[in-house]
Amino acid sequence: MTALNPWLAFRRPRPEARVRLICFPFAGGGASIYRTWPDALPASIEVCPVQLPGRESRLRETAHTSMTPLVDGVLEALAPLVDDGVPTVLFGHSMGGIIAFETARRLEQLHPPGAPQRPRQLIVSARRAPHLPPLRGTLHTLPDDQLRNRLRELNGTPEAVLEHPELMELMLPLLRADFELNDTFRPAPAPALDLPLTAYGGTQDPDVARADLDAWLPYTRGPGAVEMIGRPAERGDDRPRRPWQDDPRRRPSAPGR
Repeated sequence: MTALNPWLAFRRPRPEARVRLICFPFAGGGASIYRTWPDALPASIEVCPVQLPGRESRLRETAHTSMTPLVDGVLEALAPLVDDGVPTVLFGHSMGGIIAFETARRLEQLHPPGAPQRPRQLIVSARRAPHLPPLRGTLHTLPDDQLRNRLRELNGTPEAVLEHPELMELMLPLLRADFELNDTFRPAPAPALDLPLTAYGGTQDPDVARADLDAWLPYTRGPGAVEMIGRPAERGDDRPRRPWQDDPRRRPSAPGR
């Protein structure tokens, strides 16, 4: 099933897993950014990177620009995993944070309290709370030259890529689609989540302040926490940083441990 499922890439099944960590990427990123995470985690945690349409192994597909159809696809792909009884934790970095959030809400709406299909925890990093507008305005409507300059300011795209016309011609449609998804999403009214929620941020991130992360806390009725990491977890190095790289006590653990 996994080999035939385009949504699940770089997954290493672990039969002994006691928790499954489902990971969503940042704008323009793909599942490959999580390919080394299993090496840093115990055998009790199975990492399942989600491959969104329009990138890497799904480059020929059209990237989504709105949340509902995207999460519809995510839920269909994840159904065999959330139904098999292994507790799930949802993690998303930057844009991935709001995809993880909306996936958690939909799973809670679909399954009653106590159902095993409900996620056990939501973890987001480097993303302002869902109701907050983009700090520096929308990006997906910018002309190509202005968007390229903005990407340079964000410091998440190599200069060699920015100066390569053919690569930028390939990347810009995906980036515009992801930025539109990220810029325009606003959560519909719904009950607060019934799970623990942790929001991570970088102390040097100019775009996501501590207050932006604190604003996540009303989205859960369960325990909520905000953690600041000493080096950027965001735009200056837009690869999601494993929080336990700075403090091993933050390493995810299986339920009950």
